[in-house]
Amino acid sequence: MFDTLYEWFWWDRIWLPVNLTWADLEDREDRVYAKASHLYVVVPYTFAFLLIRYLFERWIAAPLAVCAGIKQRVRLKAEDNPVLERYYMTQSRNPAQGDVDGLSKKSSLSVRQVSRWFRRRRSQDLPGILKKFREASWRFVFYLSAFIGGTVALYDKKWFYDTREIWTGFPKQSMLQSQYWYYILEMSFYGSLLLSVAFDVKRKDFKEQIIHHLATLVLLSFSWCVNYIRIGTLVMIVHDASDVLLESAKLFNYAKWEKTCKSLFVLFALVFMGTRLVIFPFWLIHSTWVYPLHHYPAFFGYYFFNVMLVVLLCLHIFWAYLILCMIRKFMFGTLTRDERSDNEEEEEEEDENEDQHKLGNGLAVGEEAKDKNGGFGRLSPPENIRRSKTVY
Repeated sequence: MFDTLYEWFWWDRIWLPVNLTWADLEDREDRVYAKASHLYVVVPYTFAFLLIRYLFERWIAAPLAVCAGIKQRVRLKAEDNPVLERYYMTQSRNPAQGDVDGLSKKSSLSVRQVSRWFRRRRSQDLPGILKKFREASWRFVFYLSAFIGGTVALYDKKWFYDTREIWTGFPKQSMLQSQYWYYILEMSFYGSLLLSVAFDVKRKDFKEQIIHHLATLVLLSFSWCVNYIRIGTLVMIVHDASDVLLESAKLFNYAKWEKTCKSLFVLFALVFMGTRLVIFPFWLIHSTWVYPLHHYPAFFGYYFFNVMLVVLLCLHIFWAYLILCMIRKFMFGTLTRDERSDNEEEEEEEDENEDQHKLGNGLAVGEEAKDKNGGFGRLSPPENIRRSKTVY
């Protein structure tokens, strides 16, 4: 059974054009081809990246954050309450109003106290600025290194300037050492991101990030096995170009260099639109849809590869929409946070503003009890109070 599935999975007609077999891609004296067995090295390299990241964030990014004046934010801690904690852990982190009323009776707290407890409890689970800075630093260093390395590896190649050259002599194109390392390191990095995504800062596009990482790994693996290496390297360098600017903008934002952050974000938006919505579809996807048919008939791998590229393009369109929303708010002066950020950060600031309002009016002590009896509830600040702050 296993042998049958193995033979079917590696059937020539799935992976290669007609009249070509795996025997045609055996190494020769003057040619070296990419093989699926080469990808086994990605597994240990992925864990090596996780270790390097841990050391980098602890010994380089953290001290750098201190030098930039970034401090861990002290959050108000929710008081110990077994009833509310049990509901928080087993039912919901954001209870409906009806549940809040029920919990108020069970815990002997006012409705307002229960709502505040959940706001503070959620804020305890939010990542701090220091954590965000460390993560952005690591990604910035890798994307910058990958972009520079990719540029050095590709600048003297014909297919870097003329996408028709991608398919000249395909699939009998010898693999270069620079291509080997470019692929292995990129795949190992995205593999490490996929493993760490559950522990990294979560945003509203969490699911889209998972799809992106999986699609990237599938694309890179497939292009490696069928010797689509030339187009694969171009796809990688196009993506790395804008990622460098995004992560650098985040770093300056966390350091509160607002003018530099905004300038880099505008530059990032321009590069993102140019590379992912212009070069990627109209040069790279066009070259994979049109030019291969000049050399061989379409086969399963041809359709599969192009479908995966279209999946990436759909994600680019989704992120471009979020970027345009941020630019619109930026132009009209209403940008206060990343469109991908959770609303819980706003709730935390709401909670702090509420406390400051109470202190300023001498109501810090005993207000909850009075509120429960209808005393001073009307003196609480409006729920839509926000503190202006740009957060990525």
